[in-house]
Amino acid sequence: MKKENNEISLKSMKRKLWLLGMFKIPMVGFVRPRLLELNDDYSKLKIRLKRRTKNHLGSMYFGALAVGADLAAGLHAFYYAAQSTKKMSFAFKGVKAEFIMRAESNVTFVSNQGHLIKKAVESALSSGERVNQEIEVSAIDEGGNEVAKFEMIVSIKFK
Repeated sequence: MKKENNEISLKSMKRKLWLLGMFKIPMVGFVRPRLLELNDDYSKLKIRLKRRTKNHLGSMYFGALAVGADLAAGLHAFYYAAQSTKKMSFAFKGVKAEFIMRAESNVTFVSNQGHLIKKAVESALSSGERVNQEIEVSAIDEGGNEVAKFEMIVSIKFK
């Protein structure tokens, strides 16, 4: 990732994600997601299927899948907040999930809609109002099969 102006590095975002899991959102720390890629448009992270993330059927637990979708959509807001000089708050206002098949291996969460988050951030900054933006996230297993689709509604406001 090139570092221009206020753009932050992947290494820096990995550290911020780790700190978020350790001190702010313990569930993120519990499932131990691994950030693979993050740029202006694309975020990709992996959650491994292990004892902490399995359900009684041996597939990935719904809560672990929800954490992955939350992060794939929310990392762009976190990314743009880190680039901004103003304090931004963001949360999820809604979620729709479609579970296509059981996730019986590690799962990669992908969102390629960072440009929509950027527009929402710019809109919230210029208007001073809360802005909601729907973001799509795909959950893909190691075999390349889509195991779930999420539609996350991110709500952004500058303080």
